[in-house]
Amino acid sequence: MTRQSVAMAHEKIQELAWEPLYHTPVSQYGTDYTFQKAKKKDPLKQVLRSYFPMQEEKDHRVYGAADGAIRGNMFRQVQERWLEWQKLFLSIIPLPEISAARAMPLLFNNVPNPELHNGQAIQMIDEVRHSTIQQNLKRLYMNNYIDPAGFNSSLRNFQNDYCGTIGRQFAEGFITGDAITAASIYLTIVAETAFTNTLFVAMPAEAAANGDYLLPTVFHSVQSDESRHISNGYATLLMALADEGNHQLLERDLRYAWWNNHRVVDAAIGTFIEYGTKDRRKDRESYAEMWRRWIYDDYYRSYLVPLEKYGLVIPHDLIEESWNQIWNKGYVHEVAQFFATGWLANYWRIDPMTDKDFEWFEYKYPGWYDKYGAWWENYSRLSTPNGHHPIVAEDVDYQYPHRCWTCMVPCLVREDMVMAEVDGQMRTYCHEACRWTDVEAFRPTYQGRETPNMGQLIGKREWETLYHGWNWADVVSDMGYVRDDGFTLVAQPHLNLDPKKMWNLDHMRRMGPLLSPNVVLNEMTPEEQQAFHADYIRGGPAGRPAPAEA
Repeated sequence: MTRQSVAMAHEKIQELAWEPLYHTPVSQYGTDYTFQKAKKKDPLKQVLRSYFPMQEEKDHRVYGAADGAIRGNMFRQVQERWLEWQKLFLSIIPLPEISAARAMPLLFNNVPNPELHNGQAIQMIDEVRHSTIQQNLKRLYMNNYIDPAGFNSSLRNFQNDYCGTIGRQFAEGFITGDAITAASIYLTIVAETAFTNTLFVAMPAEAAANGDYLLPTVFHSVQSDESRHISNGYATLLMALADEGNHQLLERDLRYAWWNNHRVVDAAIGTFIEYGTKDRRKDRESYAEMWRRWIYDDYYRSYLVPLEKYGLVIPHDLIEESWNQIWNKGYVHEVAQFFATGWLANYWRIDPMTDKDFEWFEYKYPGWYDKYGAWWENYSRLSTPNGHHPIVAEDVDYQYPHRCWTCMVPCLVREDMVMAEVDGQMRTYCHEACRWTDVEAFRPTYQGRETPNMGQLIGKREWETLYHGWNWADVVSDMGYVRDDGFTLVAQPHLNLDPKKMWNLDHMRRMGPLLSPNVVLNEMTPEEQQAFHADYIRGGPAGRPAPAEA
């Protein structure tokens, strides 16, 4: 189709928009935002006659690369350390994609602009395609990788996993609460515009460096659609800005969306890139360097800051604090340590760090070894069963952390942990921003304004609480993380598949019961809780308990 015919067809589609007059529509997914019916243009006019041939060509490239990978014996060359972490990544990422597809209809009834509805409908098709090719990638890994255990069950199991529950919380944020908060600000303005840079650009580069050229092919194909999604979000944002009454909600939602994306995406992608790689070239960018370039410079300074001219208040403090968390407080390293601490409650194998890894980390993050080196040496020492327990039950100078009620990432930067009693329960939060999200933002009123569509953060949000008091063998069996022999664990703290060196249910059964830190906290008196909090925030880094007072 010529550009002129596409524009004409796109214009004609708008004439099909209609509002029913024979009944009053019921809004199941409403918003507290109000919109002026000001006409906003979709700069990336797309119609199905031009869209489908374009996507078909991209699919041919994706599936052609998959065929080439098999014929070229890619799986004899790819690093095992890298592919093991893909068991987690490729189990989580299809859910945010399909949640994004489900988010688009939330906007249809709340954004009064037929031209944008067309772009949102095409985005919905995009997201379904993304989920499909990502799950096909996981299936291909499962069929060709030396250890398919974990790939074969991850779609069923990730939602109850020690780490995977964090990803589920992130994805469901696209479709819960206020429709504009979830589907526009949280999804398109922050997640897709900012964090897909590290997710779909930086991470594929790391995959290629580890001998995996299938993931870059798939995710670059995904990223090629993101410009349309960013455009959808920007147009909706401009419509919301046209009404002064929305500015208060936009300020709230930018703070919430930014912080939750940072806590979850940086935790996961930072760990995959830094601890899932065998590429330790000194000239390779660290995750902190990638973040500074892709998110701080390209998104914050080039995209967010210019919005201030429209009267939008940008959360400068939270963005600077995010950088502070990554560079000065070791956020990614704390997360990787936590993931490895609970290796037995996962469905992939986590490779110990080596001297070469230590050297690279010290070069990129000066002081890393003094903080984390001893713990990773203990992890390696305890990786093969030899009469001891898994590292989570051994004395390695590590205090098991509390979970954050909001983002569900544990309170790993100990000094930032805060507590609040909410709805009769004492809850812990990884940072004041997460406390604010739960206690103030996700409430039926916000700063005196009625916000009935926002919802609340409720339910069973802490993995440990689900299994409080259980034996570890029963925990692993209940989650289904046992190999086909019904005895050996799927997860292992090393990459050796020798059965004599693999952990099994008998090893787990010898351990003490799993205790939920939050349950234990709520059994304390108020005075004991305050004393516990004062002690907890004196701990760290690397999970160290607070030093004994003189």
